Amino acid sequence: MGYRLSLLDKSPLDEHEDAAGALKRTLELAQKAEQWGYHRFWLAEHHNTDKLAISSPEIVIAWILAHTRKLRVGSGGVMLQHYSPFKVAENFNQLASLAPGRVDIGIGKAPGGLPLSTHALQYAVDHKLKGEFADQLQLLDDWLSVPVREQNGDTLSVTPQPPQTAARFLLGASEESARLAARLGWNFVFAAHLNADERDISRALSAYTHDSNGRRALLAVPVVVADSSEQAKKRVEEGQLYRVIGSDGQRVNVGSLEQAEAYIRQSKAESHKIEERKSAVLAGTGEEVHQQLEALQAKFGVEEFVIDSPIVEARARLRSLELLASASVALA
Repeated sequence: MGYRLSLLDKSPLDEHEDAAGALKRTLELAQKAEQWGYHRFWLAEHHNTDKLAISSPEIVIAWILAHTRKLRVGSGGVMLQHYSPFKVAENFNQLASLAPGRVDIGIGKAPGGLPLSTHALQYAVDHKLKGEFADQLQLLDDWLSVPVREQNGDTLSVTPQPPQTAARFLLGASEESARLAARLGWNFVFAAHLNADERDISRALSAYTHDSNGRRALLAVPVVVADSSEQAKKRVEEGQLYRVIGSDGQRVNVGSLEQAEAYIRQSKAESHKIEERKSAVLAGTGEEVHQQLEALQAKFGVEEFVIDSPIVEARARLRSLELLASASVALA
């Protein structure tokens, strides 16, 4: 078995649980992940939802870094469209100064929420000055690469300056994102938990490898593991995802039909189309899921998988990720 396993955590709220309880479980999972041999532990950013507990992954990253020893910890990802690239660079330089060599900065293009929260987050933002996403990512890369600049006779610095900056990852689900990551010299993660179309995966990963002189992308996949195949299949819901497509071609992935309809209502646009998309969850025993991962590795040349668990129930989720790690050790 020639691939690494990493985790993406969204800190879901279990039934009758508050955000404090969900965050405590996120820390417990990170500590277990370190024991079980997972390579990275990433935290997702979501806004205006009572189902997920993390709106500011940078804060939770610092907490987890303080309570683990070797695990790489990062964002999966920061939704850059809402923020100043300078401030994002400061935040991750701060984290990298606290735990040199252990911090990943993952950046996403999506809003991490519906239009109401996007409008609130971008209150008073000058959208002409902000530019397109590629412009924002370029500016962030510039600040991470050259943190001190002369400007009108004065010095502007991204501080603190860590001994080792955070490793850079662009999260995306398209060939366009793959080529952008390659152009900037960033790592690329294809979000197959949001877009499982194998033609899109193949095109994006091939483009990234070609444009980055042979580097390999990571692949994020949804996984459910149980003690038996039958139990795993019961845990897998229908796995439906929905894509909202605007008249301007903008595409947004959401997790339910209700969210798709809310997005259209809140955006107040004249024309939208909703597409139903299947989420290809890898399900089975630990050994069976590793066989599926090996098939993906053989097909796409992936050397690291970022595991997204769609299980909300706390004990079943923990057990699923433990079984996957145990099977990994057994097969090594």
